[in-house]
Amino acid sequence: MTDGSSGAEGLVTYELRGDVALIGLNRPDKRNAISDRFVQAIGAAVTRATDEAKAGVIHGHGPHFCAGLDLSEHSEKPLFEAVKGSRQWHRIFDMIERGLIPFVSALSGAVVGGGFELAASTQLRVADTSAFFALPEGQRGIFVGGGGSVRVARLIGAPRMGDMMLTGRTLGAEEMERWGGVSYVVPEGEALTRAVEIAARTATNAEFTNYAILNALPRIADMSSEDGLFTESMVASLATMTPEAKQRLRDFLEKRAAKVQAPGNG
Repeated sequence: MTDGSSGAEGLVTYELRGDVALIGLNRPDKRNAISDRFVQAIGAAVTRATDEAKAGVIHGHGPHFCAGLDLSEHSEKPLFEAVKGSRQWHRIFDMIERGLIPFVSALSGAVVGGGFELAASTQLRVADTSAFFALPEGQRGIFVGGGGSVRVARLIGAPRMGDMMLTGRTLGAEEMERWGGVSYVVPEGEALTRAVEIAARTATNAEFTNYAILNALPRIADMSSEDGLFTESMVASLATMTPEAKQRLRDFLEKRAAKVQAPGNG
């Protein structure tokens, strides 16, 4: 089901393909640079996807995923408005990172500044070979405000993030994969197709397990080892008690579910 333009002034498109919702950044003439209104439109689409789908994909229309913050808007903001805008980005990106369904980002062209912050809020990132990554805040006289100091730093490490911000260094998809910021690298033009395939696969998982991966796993990473292990035991026990888990385990034991295969064998 395609719903065309959605959100403020058509800044975001929305499409439902089976159990997967596709959310498209739709400002290609500006390389999908995002503003507060744009983030609000993303939030509305994410809320809808959570209600209608079991997984989501975020992609950019045109050759670029997102070239970051719309500096023409940001440069005119009073101080407290800038604080409130940043906190809105945090709330909406947190809906993606720690919500109810997994999200995959399909990355091509510019994945810069706020665009990288948005991609970092998704659980999986598929980049084609045209994708390039940068954090030019040092050169702009600003600082990341969309959660990058937490999410991007945890993906690639604070020293590497600091390198990108201090020097304006640009990385390609394969190098960013080596750094841990990209989950999959595919040929140019294939990011969206692969992202939809991966999202569809995650949509077949047990809903409680997906929820636990999105919400328990990052919290456990923030805990001490002992607290993390205790929390793991609680979540693991809850997961096995769900009716869906019981049925899936019966299916496996009674040979109605496939065994795990080595890479390339299924």
